[in-house]
Parts: sequence; C-alpha cells; structure tokens
Amino acid sequence: MLGLIGLFGGLALLIYLTMKGMNLLIAAPLTALLVGVLNGLPLFPQLAEEGAANFLTNYMTGFTGFIASWYLMFLTGAIFGKVMEDSGAADSVSKWIVSKIGMKRAVLAVVIACAVLTYGGVSLFVVAFSVYPMALSLFRQADLPRRFIPAALAFGSTTFTMTSAGSPEIQNWIPIEFLGTTPYAGWEVSIIVAIFMMVFGYWWLKKMITKAMANGERFVGRETDPTVEVRTELPNPLLSLIPLGVVLIISFIFHDSLKTSALIIALSGGILATYVINRKYFQDFGKAVGEGALGAVIAIANTAAVVGFGGVVKATPSFEAAVGFMTDIPGSPLIGGALAVAVIAGLTGSSSGGQAIALPLLAPHYLDLGVDPEALHRTVAISSGSLDSLPQGGYVVTTIRSIAGETHKDAYPAFGALTVIVPAIGVVLAVLLFSLGL
Repeated sequence: MLGLIGLFGGLALLIYLTMKGMNLLIAAPLTALLVGVLNGLPLFPQLAEEGAANFLTNYMTGFTGFIASWYLMFLTGAIFGKVMEDSGAADSVSKWIVSKIGMKRAVLAVVIACAVLTYGGVSLFVVAFSVYPMALSLFRQADLPRRFIPAALAFGSTTFTMTSAGSPEIQNWIPIEFLGTTPYAGWEVSIIVAIFMMVFGYWWLKKMITKAMANGERFVGRETDPTVEVRTELPNPLLSLIPLGVVLIISFIFHDSLKTSALIIALSGGILATYVINRKYFQDFGKAVGEGALGAVIAIANTAAVVGFGGVVKATPSFEAAVGFMTDIPGSPLIGGALAVAVIAGLTGSSSGGQAIALPLLAPHYLDLGVDPEALHRTVAISSGSLDSLPQGGYVVTTIRSIAGETHKDAYPAFGALTVIVPAIGVVLAVLLFSLGL
C-alpha cells in the first residue's frame, strides 16, 4: 500500500510542481526520489545487489537514454525552426496563408500544418519546433492570445493524426508487433473517430480563444520575438514552403528503412534548403543556428528529466502491481486494454511507453479470448494518446515551456482539454463503434 501511495503520490506531486512552474530538472528527480524511497528502492547502485534496480541507476538510465536516442533530432528540429524564423520564411508563409484563407482561420492553418507533417512521418517534437515560428507569426497577425499556440500545435499533432489508421507515427506501429495487424487496422472506425476529434476539438479550441478575446486578451509581444517589423522584404511564400516539403518527402522516403533516424536527414535537408533558397534574407544565420542549438539542449534536458522519473516508476514493485490490476479489469477487453494503456502512459509520461509496457501482457491474453486484433490495435493506439498528455509529460513540457515559452498555468488548460479529454472521448466512441460491429 505504501508503495502505491508513493507511486501515485509522486506523480500527483510532479504534476502539482509542474503546474506551479518549478524547474523540471529539480522537480522530476525529487519526486522520483519520493517514489523510490516509498517503494523501498536502494538509493545508489552500491547499496543494491548487482544488476538490481536502484534510484540513481534507473533515473539516469532513463535520462541519458532519452538524450542518446533523440538529441540529434531535437538539435536539427530546433535549428530548422530558427532558420525558418530568421530568414523570414515563416512570416512569409504565414502572411500568404492569411491572405488566402483569411485572418479568422489562422488557428486552422496551424492545425493543418501540424497534421500534414505528423501524418507525413515527422516526429511530434520536430513538428512543434518546425511549425512554431509560423504559428507565432499567424497569431501575431491575427492578434490572438499566444498562450493558445501550444494547444493548437498539440491538437494538430497528437489527436486525430498521431493514432489514426495509416499514421506512420510509432504510436500506430507498436501494436503491429504484438497483434499481427497492419497500420490500417480498424480504419473504418478510425476515420469516424478522427473526424469527430478533429471537428469537436477545433470547435472547442475556437470557443476557448473567442472567450479569451471577449475577456480582453490579445497577442502580447516579447523582447525575444523576432523583429519582423523592421523587415522591408520577405522571401517568396511558395518558395519558403519548399523546406517543409523537403522535410516531409525525405522523412517519408526513408521512414521504413531508417525509422526515426530518417528525421535527422530530413531536417538537415530542410535546414540546407532554407539556407539555399532564402540565403539573402537571413538576418544572422550563425546566430539562428546557435540559438536553435541552445534551445534544443534546454528542451531535451527538460524532457529527459521527466523520462528519468518514468524510469524509476517502472522499476518499482507497485508499478508491476498496478499494471497487473489494469490488465485484469473485468468487462469488455477493449475497455480494460484502453484503460491499462492510458494509465501506464500517464505514469510514464509516454504514449509509446504505455503501449510497449502493456501490450506484451495484454495481447496474448486478449487474443486467446478471441478479441478482434484490429479493434484492440485501434483502441489502445487512441487511448495511448490521452493521459500521456498530463502536465508532466515530456512532449507537454517541451512544447509549452521550451518551444513556446509559456507557463503551464496559462497554456495547459487548453492544452489538456484538447490532448487529454478529446482523445479520451474518442476512445469511448471507438469502443462503442467496435462493440456495434463496425
């Protein structure tokens, strides 16, 4: 019992400290320490048996493992976003979009841009880095409250695209290994759920922004924002779209052979394309690259701190007990599977982590019961994209704090509504549709 209190109490404390704005490099290891102590984990490897779990080793393995896997993608993604901003390409594209679809649809433009890149195979983190400069410019021109930018970025990336049939994102591919399905599993239900999440989520986002503006909120500039006002000339908007196309095409071509490593090549190609096409428009190319590199270090450190917390959580006996309880929930196997994956994703702060931990246990059991593997695939995929977006989630922290420079207090209410509640409703809809035989 004490271990479970430590497990969920540590998670609750981490969420609370995150919402209060505490530095994650301090909050994450402190709360992980609480989890470890209450679960009886030795603090240091010297105090544990050889190879046994301990607080220091498990935390740092999660921390350094994430950096080792993702640093170059964070680096190239952050630099790509900065050179798009410094060259004026982001502003040029945003102004062109506004001229075509109107100022009132600026939010829709951001959502669509994220959706296209996500469904094209670009990593969620990289999409946020890449689209943020354009989103900032669009919100500034439309005079919209900037605290809604993270919500718009996340909504376009992690809801109706990330877990839908055919998506190349890892959240749609992990179930294949355990269920013997394809990326298009349950596509009929997936289309209905995706359309629901897209329409309902966009309506809700627009309603929140409209209410904020009715209360007097507008776009507020910062000293760190690019000084677009002094520019007298911007690059051609259609040519400025080419680097985004380069990222999309290269990631698509090499996705099957290189997996996530394809993004390093794709983003490097995007940086090169931006430089070649818009070279004469740069204000300071070297400075943009340097700022992008610094931003990448901050972003990945914050995210890795939370992943380290998940590394300690997964090593505790209470976590194993919680997983066992979730996977044995009576009733419809789809409900039990969805809930198990969602809760584990919340505990670890990772949608892919929730699937990777739960499916080895769920899949054999449910398949033996005759559960439709395609229905299980789609249900757990959608559910993995819900509680993974609690305030302490790595993607959440990176997007809100490191990329957009907002506080959780200002940005998370809308962010959480769109990335936790909307997918959760989508899971319920998917279970109902599969239960009806669709």
